[in-house]
Amino acid sequence: MSESDVKDMSQLVSLAKRRGFIFQSSEIYGGLTSCWDYGPYGVELKNNLKSTWWKAMTLRSDVVGVDSSIFMHPEVWRASGHVDGFNDPMVDCKECKSRFREDKIDTSKPCMVCGAKDSFTEPRDFNLMFSTQMGPVEDSSAKVYLRPETAQGIFVNFLNVQATMRKKLPFGIAQIGKAFRNEITPGNFIFRTREFEQMEMQFFVKPGSQVEAMKTWKDIRWNWHVANGLRTENIRWHEHVGDELAHYADAAFDIEYKFPHGWDEMEGIHSRTDFDLKKHQEFSGKNLFYTDAADNNKKYLPYVLETSVGCDRCLLAVLADAYRVENEGDKDKERVVMKFHPSLAPVKVAVLPLVKKLDEKATELFNDIQKDFVAEYDLAGSIGKRYRRQDEIGTPFCVTFDFDSLEDNAVTVRDRDSMTQERVSISNLKKYLSERL
Repeated sequence: MSESDVKDMSQLVSLAKRRGFIFQSSEIYGGLTSCWDYGPYGVELKNNLKSTWWKAMTLRSDVVGVDSSIFMHPEVWRASGHVDGFNDPMVDCKECKSRFREDKIDTSKPCMVCGAKDSFTEPRDFNLMFSTQMGPVEDSSAKVYLRPETAQGIFVNFLNVQATMRKKLPFGIAQIGKAFRNEITPGNFIFRTREFEQMEMQFFVKPGSQVEAMKTWKDIRWNWHVANGLRTENIRWHEHVGDELAHYADAAFDIEYKFPHGWDEMEGIHSRTDFDLKKHQEFSGKNLFYTDAADNNKKYLPYVLETSVGCDRCLLAVLADAYRVENEGDKDKERVVMKFHPSLAPVKVAVLPLVKKLDEKATELFNDIQKDFVAEYDLAGSIGKRYRRQDEIGTPFCVTFDFDSLEDNAVTVRDRDSMTQERVSISNLKKYLSERL
């Protein structure tokens, strides 16, 4: 069976809308640039992805979770360097007023929007944080920011978590949450957006042990993506060297994915030294030292190993990796199928009565299956068209209730990937599905 992968981002955008994964935000008003809404299947897929990450991170004795506020004290962002240093140099076209990141264009060439020559302004810094006012009266209200990352909510809670949970180093704090960046040049579908979700974990270690911790977490994070079904030929490591390395880091690696637009970052594993805790101690005036009872009560600021994965980027990689076109060009045999790992598939089982006359009995079966699996019931159209719809949703198994089911109390189970069909007794159906899901 011939098979091809996604060739262009437009294929994913089209399927995502057609099958209820992702919609353009505010579409009936013409849409809002770089903002996307997750539809019924998209939100199930995203929740499954977040759930697998959360379990992988927190079902351990050395990692706990938090959920910090989106709004934080403005001094948090001064301490972290975001107020003064979170800038992208930008240029504007004097003719059409389009704005670009200086590092993404050649200012010696015509504007790619209007074609004007020699029309770019001098580069100037543009802070990526969204700001707003907190308080009932604008004149007297405080300026606050929508957080540009979730990591700082972990750092400022380091001592709270360490003390209340009685944690000894090494230990980590995990968080999933929204972040906001006023990107100058967002794009590539959900890859770079102004509102996005991060899945981050900060692992606090004794200074000097960060190299071994980096090796450990690199293996853990790589294996997590592979366990989710991403093909190893589509992921690779990229080490930050020279100017790529952030000023606060002593080592950094990205897991890159081969997206339809090319190789790009999906997750970062960074050694942040003691930069963040040191800065927050300086700006807050609070003592953030850790007392190491195992080392003669020595006091020090822990070093931090960060794993940070963009949930939306990871979801885009999952979509791209699952997308297959089989027998492309053959009008009769071509099918698009989303080969999601069963743990991520938004729908696990579809129950399909062969004809409407079997609706009542098939519904009884569906109601029973739905108690244990995320299931869907589909009665509309030919059985072939219903199979194809479930293929594009990525449903691993379709259960067909036919006339023989009334006699033998069995159903036909169709496997999404191989399209093979197997007769399974209804009494054994849940066990059969559980073993395969």
